[in-house]
Amino acid sequence: MKLYIVRHGDPDYAADCLTERGRREAELLADRLEKLDFAAIYVSPLGRARETAQATLGRLGRQGETKGWLREFAPRRFDPDAGRETVIWDWLPQSWTSEKAFYDREGWMHVPVMEASGVPAEAKWVYDGLDEVLAKHGYRHEGDIFRSEKPNRDSILFFCHFGVGCVMLGHLLGISPMPLWHGTCALTTSVTTLVTEERREGIASFRMISFGDISHLTAAHQEPSFSARFCETWDCAEERHD
Repeated sequence: MKLYIVRHGDPDYAADCLTERGRREAELLADRLEKLDFAAIYVSPLGRARETAQATLGRLGRQGETKGWLREFAPRRFDPDAGRETVIWDWLPQSWTSEKAFYDREGWMHVPVMEASGVPAEAKWVYDGLDEVLAKHGYRHEGDIFRSEKPNRDSILFFCHFGVGCVMLGHLLGISPMPLWHGTCALTTSVTTLVTEERREGIASFRMISFGDISHLTAAHQEPSFSARFCETWDCAEERHD
């Protein structure tokens, strides 16, 4: 089985929709995805992801299935560095790297600040939702592996968000999402692809064969949006944001 995890297009977060640039990105993404055959398509309920998905769904003449757990990963915390509340997965490197539990596949969510913000329940919602979808398509999560009860080469497409996408990847790969949240950047409309690997009959694992692919943008000479990035160097004042 093959999984495609797509981040939404360039967003207007205040209005929860796409910008004009984001709509252009979504159309270029649709140029790419309409050539593929998907057994199922799942969509976040948030507007920016739904609008991104609609460009592809319209081309395919399909309806996506909305899954609440595909919304952006929602817990928040008070960030003393910024002096305000922020999403739970946005930390300064000097803050989160000092806590070694954040590198642990299970321990990351049980750090006190995470527990206080309701992260374990939110993560379980995502994990259980993803497992339910995979079981429906023939792969049942069992401990650290997946039982391939109905092995197949189906392609499954998810339209969602960077934060929750990293939670999904952490669950599939057996790692903490913290290094993914802070060490990777899925640009707008980027595509992350995983495939099952069944080296022994009935026992499967997932392997990521590409992360954050934006070849559909580069092929169209479309400069990717800066959304989700921070200043490359401190002296880039126009790129700085909290």
